[in-house]
Amino acid sequence: MSNLIRWEPMREMVTLREAMDRLFNDAFTRPLGLADGWQGSGIPAIDMYQTDNDVVITAALPGMKADDVQINVTGDVLTLKGETKEKNETKEKNYHIREQRWGAFERSVMLPTSVISDKAKAEFEDGVLTITLPKAEEVKPKTITVKAK
Repeated sequence: MSNLIRWEPMREMVTLREAMDRLFNDAFTRPLGLADGWQGSGIPAIDMYQTDNDVVITAALPGMKADDVQINVTGDVLTLKGETKEKNETKEKNYHIREQRWGAFERSVMLPTSVISDKAKAEFEDGVLTITLPKAEEVKPKTITVKAK
């Protein structure tokens, strides 16, 4: 003897919707564990934006020095590499919490437009690296003056 269960399509739709919401929430609000910053994934968090003349990238690199970071631009890909070393390594300690990240990292991102990498500028201040890449002339907005006759 089997029990009949009434089919309620709306109940399944809500379940599917909840699953999709959870999927998109996880995928877009915390890609690759970056919402936790560097400690969770080993990858530094970055911001990238454009002005009329430049593409600007900022990277949070706490505890690092300018000499610890290498920046490469190959075609339309920017790559950041670096390594942090643990300051005082003591094996006798019994940690209760250990969240600080030590070791090497590498992060590559596609640039949104063509840039002139030879004229790039990089500044490092208070653990934040700011890279300014001038846009190539052919992609800069141009103003055309209209003359009246």
